[in-house]
Amino acid sequence: MTSFPNSPRLLKGAIVGVDEFNPLASLILFQYNPETLTRSLRARTPERANWWERPARTEKMRLAGPPEEEIQLEIEIDATDQMERADPATALLGIHPALASLEMLLYPKALSMITSAGLLEVGLLEADPPEAPLTLFVWGINRVLPVRITGFSITEQAFGPGLNPIRASVSLSLTVLNYQDLELRSPGGALFMAHQIAKEAMATFNSLSNVASAASSVAASLPGV
Repeated sequence: MTSFPNSPRLLKGAIVGVDEFNPLASLILFQYNPETLTRSLRARTPERANWWERPARTEKMRLAGPPEEEIQLEIEIDATDQMERADPATALLGIHPALASLEMLLYPKALSMITSAGLLEVGLLEADPPEAPLTLFVWGINRVLPVRITGFSITEQAFGPGLNPIRASVSLSLTVLNYQDLELRSPGGALFMAHQIAKEAMATFNSLSNVASAASSVAASLPGV
């Protein structure tokens, strides 16, 4: 069955890990876009030094920065079609590579850990925790956000002859990182600021549209118009 020729091309969501050591291992393109995406925002307000201090009226209206935003989504990974076509890579590994790409965003790189352990033994390096790669949540051209994957759960639902998973559902929990978390001049901070500026422009456009609609309604209700 062919699709309607004038239908828009569907963009695929993705999670991208900007990793200088292995850039190819950190691109996860969604096989199927999730049907729902849950976002929760919480205002970021100034913290009081002491809980018993009553804030001034002006303090109650202040914002300490962008809101704290959490994103929840569920993606499906399915290799059934590839199994039916006898794809050799899928027959050998199933969807292990796709799951590994996601999981590695939470792992420090093995080479980095081995190198650090060797340097620590000879006293040439302090024991600083390794940094995770800059992770981006890409959901269309209007939403490219730096995020931290705070956790995810994997439900493996079907397996091939070698017990490799061939279908799974992955529930992702993401925390959006803003320019305060990453610094404004960093690549991630600049991306968030661009996202905020675009959001401000869309909010202004919505307000202008509502004003124009309200003006049209008033004009239409006036007698003789």
